[in-house]
Amino acid sequence: MKKVLTIMLLGLGILACSKEGKNKSETTAKTEEIKKVGITQFIEHPALDASKEGFIKALSDNGYIDGQNIEIDFQNSQGDQNIAQTIAQEFVTEKKDLILAIATPSAQATYNITKDIPILITAVTDPIEAGLVKSLEKPETNVTGTSDATPIDKQFKLLKELLPASKKVGIVYNTSELNSEVQVAQAKVIAEKYGLEIVTKGVTQVNELAQALDSLLPNVDVLYTPTDNLVVSATPLVVKKALDNKKPVIGCIEDQVNQGALATETIDYYKLGYQTGEVAVKILKGEKPNNIPVKTLENTDLMINKKTAASLGITIPEEILKGAKKVIE
Repeated sequence: MKKVLTIMLLGLGILACSKEGKNKSETTAKTEEIKKVGITQFIEHPALDASKEGFIKALSDNGYIDGQNIEIDFQNSQGDQNIAQTIAQEFVTEKKDLILAIATPSAQATYNITKDIPILITAVTDPIEAGLVKSLEKPETNVTGTSDATPIDKQFKLLKELLPASKKVGIVYNTSELNSEVQVAQAKVIAEKYGLEIVTKGVTQVNELAQALDSLLPNVDVLYTPTDNLVVSATPLVVKKALDNKKPVIGCIEDQVNQGALATETIDYYKLGYQTGEVAVKILKGEKPNNIPVKTLENTDLMINKKTAASLGITIPEEILKGAKKVIE
């Protein structure tokens, strides 16, 4: 009888251990559940690429490693709004845990599809005007992240310091990009402060750009480029046309200066993306986006292309060169 009782108790113990082991296994599996992160980028160019890289690095630095505990699905719509919509729909159908939308058109396309999945934005100029959040301090939607609001005032101040005789500033931009419309409106207001007149030329597709520049450049002293996805992606053409007309370009991002623009005062898009990734970590850990403020980078960097200046016969003041983070000789 004792032997039978012992066997029964042993059996119950094994069952209990088995059940406990199963519960532990289920808990561990639940804890280590792979999070699905979708990244939708509107177009390919270095600033947006840097934002993506910074975002992924922030996730990695906080323990979210692609292929281990998160699964990152990156897609680029190559400047096509319809493809951006399709990507957003795919991410929603696949029930992503979080979506990063890089640039205003991708952010709008994603927000149009889902009001439930948390959306992180970066490289979006004006999230309020784009209809993504109620305010920067308190979004009150499923959207938060970072804005790349262009330091236009600093850029125009730089323009006047480098080119004091300039009166007319040309801006070519995509009229179908809301962020560009916002920047042009801001530029017109800021230009008055520096005694500058803005002359604009709108386009809707890249194959209109060359003709628009040919029409615009002879009538201005300098060309200014906002953070317009279409224009920035065509920087080699923009810079070549400007230099052929002996007109300097004040750019909006570092890569434009690398490609021949005279100068810019800009934010670091890698750092912007990294900051967005840090917000994503909070959301992956359970915070809701509706109360997380949308922020931007306060610090900017001065970039100068001394080679371009020499080709245009422009002398860069020594005090400006000393303050530059990067000088291309």
